[in-house]
Amino acid sequence: MRISRWQKSLTFVPLLAGGVVFALPLWWMVLTALKPIEQTATTPVTFLPRQAYALVDGKRVPVRVLGSLDDSQVRVEVLDAHGGSGRFVEVPQAGILKKIAPRWENFGNAITAMGYFPRYLRNTLVLCMLTVVGTVLSSATVAYGFSRVDWPGRDRVFILLLATMMVPFPVVMVPLYSMFRAMGWIGTLRPLWVPAFFASAFNVFLLRQFFMQLPRDLSESARLDGASELRIFVSIILPLSKPVLVVVALFQFLATWNDFLGPLIYLTDQKDFTLALGLQFFQSQHGGTQWHLLMAAATLVAGPVIVLYFFAQKFFVRGIAMTGLKA
Repeated sequence: MRISRWQKSLTFVPLLAGGVVFALPLWWMVLTALKPIEQTATTPVTFLPRQAYALVDGKRVPVRVLGSLDDSQVRVEVLDAHGGSGRFVEVPQAGILKKIAPRWENFGNAITAMGYFPRYLRNTLVLCMLTVVGTVLSSATVAYGFSRVDWPGRDRVFILLLATMMVPFPVVMVPLYSMFRAMGWIGTLRPLWVPAFFASAFNVFLLRQFFMQLPRDLSESARLDGASELRIFVSIILPLSKPVLVVVALFQFLATWNDFLGPLIYLTDQKDFTLALGLQFFQSQHGGTQWHLLMAAATLVAGPVIVLYFFAQKFFVRGIAMTGLKA
């Protein structure tokens, strides 16, 4: 059955409208990151970053408008290469010219203002690497045991595993903290990556559903040839499961990259902070929030995961779609 243009429009327009609505916070963050601080909270709202120019001593120079003196005159500060010269003059209001001028230097200034940004980035990347490796290996191994190996009580244990998904983190937060403190791990990165090597219920469920739809004839043929379960798992199941493994890795990478509560609980030294915790620390260490620098830093933090998603989108969609198929 052919779909008319009208029917396509009825589907496309709501999707486009929803996409615009969900993208607005992202665009607002990026635009704020490109503004000078005085334009981040103006009334009426300034959507695009602009730079004011005025004719001073016969030359048109960049200025910062401080306020109107009357209907015809405004007071401005002449700007230099460092953003301010301390020279204040009065110019005709009609002579003020505003042009779109993104402040790309805000990103470099944000990195400098945060101080330990490279250290935050390194800590976050190390955690992401360790948690992704641990989650993929442990969850795939457990999922294989629940899907391709028959053993007494398997399904009941799997239901018990799924039940753990209903236990919220705040319930186990204090016991976990007490355990890690007794082990001497508080103030280190170990509480944030070691648990990844003990499979999580959601990832096991996702991988199990994918493994179950793979033909069992492949495993049986390998067993007849004398292959062990480990050989079947490594040589047959894992190569066929690349899409869902990428999905699990992407989910874990995003969770670790954006994790704020875990580092807040276990980390004590600023040099060990992650990007998410470093952003919060940067916001709270000043008397007034430097919104343009904060949004610039937030853009730098959010940018890599957005780019990563676009590169892994094909595997992500394929893995999710194939996971729902029946064996």
